[in-house]
Amino acid sequence: MEEITISHFKATCLRVIEKVRKTQRPVRITRFGKAVAEVVPPSPEPKPASWLGGMAGTGRILGDIVSPASDESDWEVLR
Repeated sequence: MEEITISHFKATCLRVIEKVRKTQRPVRITRFGKAVAEVVPPSPEPKPASWLGGMAGTGRILGDIVSPASDESDWEVLR
């Protein structure tokens, strides 16, 4: 783990944070030789569950799924 002084961290804060993000290695910040803080990389974000198949097993088939839903006499196109 890299250590830097608090005055160096103050002067290069954004650069240190970017370095931690890229290398995924923490940096310890010291004051008078004693650790006061650590900048650590973020934990990995959880991947969202896929929406594909999210409704699997929730549907039910009621009745005949092959025949038309209404009588042919109800259809204006066939008249």
